[in-house]
Amino acid sequence: MIWEKELLPSMTNNSSLIGDKNINSVDARSCNKPTSRLWFRGVRTSKFRHVYGEPAKREKCYDNITITKNAHDSQFCAVNPKFLAVVTEVAGGGAFVVLPIDNTGRLDFNSFRVTGHRGPVLDIKWDPFNDNIIASCSDDGTVKLWHIPDGGLGTHLTDWLLELVGHKRRVAYIEWHPTAENILFSVGFDHLIIVWDIEKGEAINVLDLHSDVIYSMSINRDGSLLATTCKDKKLRIIEPRSGIVKLEGVCHAGSKASKVAFLNGGKLITTGFSRHSDRQYSIWDENDLSQPLVTDTIDSSSGVVFPFYDPDTNIVFLAGKGDGNIRYYEIVDEHPYVHFLSQFLSGNPQRGLGVMPKRGLNTSVCEIYKFYKLHTSRNICEPISMIVPRKSDHFHEDLYPDTAAAKPALTAQEWINGRNSMPILMSLRSGANIDLPTKPVALTLKTTPLLSQENNKKKFAFLSTTTTPDYRSKDEILSYLEKSQKTTNNQHTRIQQLQQKINNCTIARDDDLILKQLTNYNNINIDELRKAFLRQSEELRMVRMQLLNSESKVKELEDHVRRLERQISL
Repeated sequence: MIWEKELLPSMTNNSSLIGDKNINSVDARSCNKPTSRLWFRGVRTSKFRHVYGEPAKREKCYDNITITKNAHDSQFCAVNPKFLAVVTEVAGGGAFVVLPIDNTGRLDFNSFRVTGHRGPVLDIKWDPFNDNIIASCSDDGTVKLWHIPDGGLGTHLTDWLLELVGHKRRVAYIEWHPTAENILFSVGFDHLIIVWDIEKGEAINVLDLHSDVIYSMSINRDGSLLATTCKDKKLRIIEPRSGIVKLEGVCHAGSKASKVAFLNGGKLITTGFSRHSDRQYSIWDENDLSQPLVTDTIDSSSGVVFPFYDPDTNIVFLAGKGDGNIRYYEIVDEHPYVHFLSQFLSGNPQRGLGVMPKRGLNTSVCEIYKFYKLHTSRNICEPISMIVPRKSDHFHEDLYPDTAAAKPALTAQEWINGRNSMPILMSLRSGANIDLPTKPVALTLKTTPLLSQENNKKKFAFLSTTTTPDYRSKDEILSYLEKSQKTTNNQHTRIQQLQQKINNCTIARDDDLILKQLTNYNNINIDELRKAFLRQSEELRMVRMQLLNSESKVKELEDHVRRLERQISL
């Protein structure tokens, strides 16, 4: 340093004159360490600073999916470790396709779909505690629950498990309760939020608290609070069981849609537009909505921004509809609360994004988040993995804390009675559940279950049983049935011969012997015939199902051929 060089010649003397001022000699041993750390703008250390997005290769994508072109502000995509569901474009009614998660590549043109709604499907969500149950809401004003078998759809699915009717207009969004089983939230264009009990098939509460269209909703970690954004530019925090608005405040000044998501530590993040139509995000304290903790501008694009929050890593991903990039930020407890990390860039804009639950991630490649991106220009669903670069492929404890398991912490009735609970956690290393501490049992009145409740219990009990598919060809099944029929005829012939012999015997000769033979015959042969009859009935049922599937597929192919012939003739 310059001043050190100027003082160096005078270190041996007691004092020296520099610029007509007496400066004492400096001894480095007498310098003390500063009591407080000096603030400076430098590089912030974070283990997620170098997170990058890696799109899947073409053979690992889902191709030839006729993705819906609906302009509704929804993701149109839902995914879990078993299945991928995508809302498709159809003429008349609504449908969505469900694929096994490993069924990548080009999709068959005549693939089977879920086709039970009378209007376009607006939102779909998988049950967090049952990977075979999916809920869908539609323009027809209903919410339906569907069961998807383990092997995927073998035919068009038109029979739903449960239909929830209560909204007066179309249903825009649905959300499952994060910790209580069989609790579903639905938002309609009639400005209502309905809380459903799936087990009973009835509404728990109807929240009529909004004066205009509801843009989004989010449920906190233990399911005790519900946050919504509305067209009246207000952010509300609601207690869903009592229907009381805990707090409300002005959110974003822009006229376009705004979105909200709960964060850890009693905070929320909202995305919206400023008065000058700039996209921005804000961080809020859930106990004070008078003004945001921080607000920052993202850019000047026009697409609605959706927040995706990971509570395990405290990273929030911001993805705009119609954008090709995904920005991600790290959330902290101190000012400025948000630190920009990086962004994933792509030349293909996105129509919607599905998110894989943490239990479905690949920990060997340090994958901390996984999107399933629906392209706007091509009929492709592309997986995008968010990866932390690490050299070792071992399990990293710092990247994968215990996460929410596919096990409910509460029953529906416990949550309705006022109990709250954080999610049951599981280890991503071992996959074992980590049970929460035992909670005091609340006293509840026992009531007689409704008939619909008993029927729903029987349905879910039946769906929990496993079935063995029959992979034999049609010719093999028919030949087997012919042999079985011949065997049955021969058995009937033998029975008639035995009965004739018994009738020809004189009663006076051996009454006791005849009775003994009849008893043994009834005990042995009739049981065998009953088992054979049941077995053949099951085989006939399976053959009928396969014949129906083949006939429907042939009909679809004939219709496709006619359309092609008309196009060629034109």
